[in-house]
Amino acid sequence: MLAGEAAAEAARKSSLPDDQSSATDQDTSVLTATEEPPFPVVGDDRAAAFFDLDNTVMQGAAIFHFGRGLYKRKFFQRRELTRFAWQQAWFRLAGVEDPEHMQDARDSALSIVKGHRVSELMSIGEEIYDEYMADRIWPGTRALAQAHLDAGQRVWLVTAAPVETATIIARRLGLTGALGTVAESVDGVYTGRLVGEPLHGPAKAEAVRALAAAEGLDLDRCAAYSDSHNDIPMLSLVGHPYAINPDAKLRKHARALDWRLRDYRTGRKAAKVGIPAAAGVGALAGGTAAAVALHRRRR
Repeated sequence: MLAGEAAAEAARKSSLPDDQSSATDQDTSVLTATEEPPFPVVGDDRAAAFFDLDNTVMQGAAIFHFGRGLYKRKFFQRRELTRFAWQQAWFRLAGVEDPEHMQDARDSALSIVKGHRVSELMSIGEEIYDEYMADRIWPGTRALAQAHLDAGQRVWLVTAAPVETATIIARRLGLTGALGTVAESVDGVYTGRLVGEPLHGPAKAEAVRALAAAEGLDLDRCAAYSDSHNDIPMLSLVGHPYAINPDAKLRKHARALDWRLRDYRTGRKAAKVGIPAAAGVGALAGGTAAAVALHRRRR
């Protein structure tokens, strides 16, 4: 529960004012899409939209791209990158989490950012977005988010990626804000500890529920979008769930419940997109490196 509450608190502190949610520094090069959702309802201020990030809004994993940027800046060594990649690839291919692997990856990643200033990682995150992420936004999903913004609704990213990284992406896309994994900092410096657990699976649903309560939202009127069966708890919370570029388990579940599906991949890319992204997540030493999120829990 702590992870969800911490993510919701961080998201509310970092969100844009309502009149800036479609701000001028958003990426306008990806706003065009061939289809629009059959809703949202214009002017419904008790409705909002929640978007998973990896392979839903962005091609690949945000923490992988962030990891590439940190590796380039010599935050960690190649041997650490290799270990993270192996652990994450094993997890995705085996389909189960090994608690020891995940804990080791988390601890190692947190050790990378420990002692660094939040402001330093935020500045680097802006650069990394321009270097590796800006060209990887799915135009179709971006158009869905824009439709909610145009209807006057708030739009949030919900991701296990570091909350600061997620917030940078949300701001660049003109979204309201982001829910992400929260790492502890004291006096603007990372302590090497998480606040709660990574925002993954059920924790995402907890965060969305907490944010909805704080913002006065009616979840039955809200929408959620994801590519992963791990996000079924979040998708099940809302009245308008969408499966975007879904994995096999989510596709089956969505069809059984008559959820809307959108797939912006084609051919072999659609079939194989999961594995490269996963091995990438494994670069986690950047991703998780930030890993696991960077938020000023205490000042």
